[in-house]
Order: sequence, then structure tokens, then C-alpha cells
Amino acid sequence: MTNVEVRGTMDCSALLREAFDGRGEEFSGLVVLGEGASAPDAGLPHAAGLAEQGLVLAAAGMACGGRKVVVASCASFLAGRAYDQIRSAVALPSLPVCLVGCDAGFGSGYTGGARQMFEDIALMRSLPNMKVLVPSDVDSAAALLREAVGRGGPAYVRLGSVVSGSERTSPNVSSEEDVRMRLGGMRVLRRGADITLCACGIMVHEALRAADILARQDIGAEVIDCYSLAPFPARQLLSSIQRTGCCVTAEEHFLPGGLFEVVAGLAAREYPVPVQPVAVEIGFGQSGAPQDLKEYYGLTAAQIVSAAVLAWTRRRR
Repeated sequence: MTNVEVRGTMDCSALLREAFDGRGEEFSGLVVLGEGASAPDAGLPHAAGLAEQGLVLAAAGMACGGRKVVVASCASFLAGRAYDQIRSAVALPSLPVCLVGCDAGFGSGYTGGARQMFEDIALMRSLPNMKVLVPSDVDSAAALLREAVGRGGPAYVRLGSVVSGSERTSPNVSSEEDVRMRLGGMRVLRRGADITLCACGIMVHEALRAADILARQDIGAEVIDCYSLAPFPARQLLSSIQRTGCCVTAEEHFLPGGLFEVVAGLAAREYPVPVQPVAVEIGFGQSGAPQDLKEYYGLTAAQIVSAAVLAWTRRRR
């Protein structure tokens, strides 16, 4: 049985400290730039006052010198404004730089549509060599940051309202299995034989709520946390949809280039089944509280249940 506890959100700086503080031997020589960077008097490299393009170029230079580097900044600026530098200076030479996109999706809340990034996964997934990880809670975010940095090479870790620093809380989800968070992995949070609910980021908690509702309708949902979008756990997910015969994807992202396209493409190639998406489909975001915006754009357990019933009626038997 899946355990879901409530744990307060953390800002990006606090999360980076939780992920790496006290692990100096394991992550020797690590440099953090941008949000969460050390103060100059700490004796560590820093890059105060640089815009995202400069941060990425500084990180690439340090990585060429043998350092492992984390660059943390608002996702709309980091993935959007600095895309050319990420592509040319980090992804192309495959340097050990971990990019952390903070406040992705509705995490920016009242700052409005210009700051709410729903295409960052698509941008990062399109880059060869780039690993893309989407944590669902604070603990998985810290674990995936350590995994991305420890493995080396370019990586993008997407942090939404899970660690927005707002007054909201986020789910601390632990699976029934003691599964290490790893590149190309996933977590089965709940077993079921009738439909696969494949979610990432903040939508994992909504998928678990949806599974409870579906259970009252005698539909057994298998809930999967697909935290690794690149590399993607194709074999493991195929095993689930081959048993259930249908799937729903849930993500805080536009339809193009996100989790839905990954799963639907996999199903079309390997084992065609109905795949229904729950995603942002009605344009850019707007100003508002993150929870209100989630409901307005249909990123809720109720929407997952509706998509699940539709997919279940069309399932492959």
C-alpha cells in the first residue's frame, strides 16, 4: 500500500542544501551557481549577478576544468532564455552540468504566464545526451539531484510547485518497494490490473487520489511515477500496459514533447493501447494561486478519473 504523507514545500536553495550538505566526500569539487550558490566568503566559486546565459557558460567553463556543476534558476529563464547556451556549450560537448529548473509549471503562481514554463521538458528532451528528471516530492527531488550529479553528463531536473517555497504542501510519496531513484527508472506506487496511470511531478499525487476514486468503481489502477523522462523506462512501462491494456498520462506540461508523447509513441511502436492525456491543453498560463490554476486547467484527480474511464472502456482485451 502506498504511503502519502504531507511535508512542507522548500525553496530551491533549501532543496540543494538538503541534497548535498554533508556529502562533501561523495560530491567533491561540486559547484553550485545561481539559486542556492554559496556566498563569496565561503571560499567556493560563485557567479553573482550573471543572467542565465552567463551562468550556463560559466558552468560549461568550470566543467571543462574538471568540476561538476549545478546551475539553478527559474525554469522559464533557464530552459527558455539560455537554450542556445545549453545546446551549444553543455549538451553538444556532453559536459557534467546539472541544470535545475525551479518554479516550473504553475510554481510561479501569481507572476503569470510569462514565468510559467510548460514546454521545458520538450526542449530538454529534444537535446541528445540530456537526461531529464521530474521529481514528485521533496525527497525524490533531493535523491534525483544526487543521481544526476553523480552520474555526470548533462542533466535537467524539473522542480515545479513541489519546491516552490509557497504556503502549499507537497506529497511525500513512498512506494511499496524500496526502489532507488535512478536514471531510466520508475516507481510503482500502487498495483492494479485494469488501467495504468502514468504520472510525473506534482501529478503523481493526483494520480494516487484518482486511483482511490477508481477503486470505488471496481477499477484497479496501477499508479506509476515516471520520474525519468530521458532516459525513459520503456520496458518497465510496457510491462504494465501489456497487463492493463490502457493508460492515462498526467503531467504539468503542454501535450507536445512531454510524458504523453513519450508513452503514446512507445505504445504505437510496441503495443498499441488507448492512451488518454491529462495535461495543459488550453494555452499559456495566467496569474493565480497554483492550486486554483491546476483546477482551472484540469490538472486534478477528477480529470484523471474521467480520462481513465474513457481509456478503460476502449482498453485492449
